[in-house]
Amino acid sequence: MAGRRRGGRGGDLPRVWRRAGGRSAGTSVDDRAGCAVLLEVARALAARKGGATVHVVFSVQEEFNLRGAVVAGQALAPDIAIQMDLMLACDTPDPTDLGDMRLGGSPGISLYSFHGRGTLNGVIPHPAMVQLFEDAARDENMPLQRSAQVGVLTDLSYVQTVHQGVACIDVGFPMRYSHSSLEVCELQDLVDLTTLILAALSKIGADFPIERGQA
Repeated sequence: MAGRRRGGRGGDLPRVWRRAGGRSAGTSVDDRAGCAVLLEVARALAARKGGATVHVVFSVQEEFNLRGAVVAGQALAPDIAIQMDLMLACDTPDPTDLGDMRLGGSPGISLYSFHGRGTLNGVIPHPAMVQLFEDAARDENMPLQRSAQVGVLTDLSYVQTVHQGVACIDVGFPMRYSHSSLEVCELQDLVDLTTLILAALSKIGADFPIERGQA
């Protein structure tokens, strides 16, 4: 959407600006951009034949102790969970000490997250899932960024412990100005993230190692 549109009771809808270099700035890029990626993944999966069973989940109340994702995890009891969200781009002056993630640098995976603010929880990804996405990125000839952050809580923080445990990894796209009124992402990162997820899913077979220590 470019410019402004008027709706009934909703009045003016948020605006989105196309910027130079394939970038977009707008309201609630977190996580409208993520939803767009999941829709493209679902569309591609609907056309495939065979492969692992994949449930595409759009969860709610992530900011309220991850309530939606936890219920989904309990209901589905998955062997594997791939959580997709933004990853903080650290390529502007203020957050350079928080990491190396950069806008337009390709999708990323998280190697470590820890909240530490009221919920002593976080995610250390399953080694086989890290290898899976590294292999998928290599086969697609795609750079892969890596993130490790404190002060982050993702849906997997509790999903990883449902039932007998779930092999998990956080993946995402770099985004600037998280939780502000104007967030920025690069469209090519979203395209590449879609490709990366689909490539990784295609590599999951019946013999995929889901227990710690097997990878």
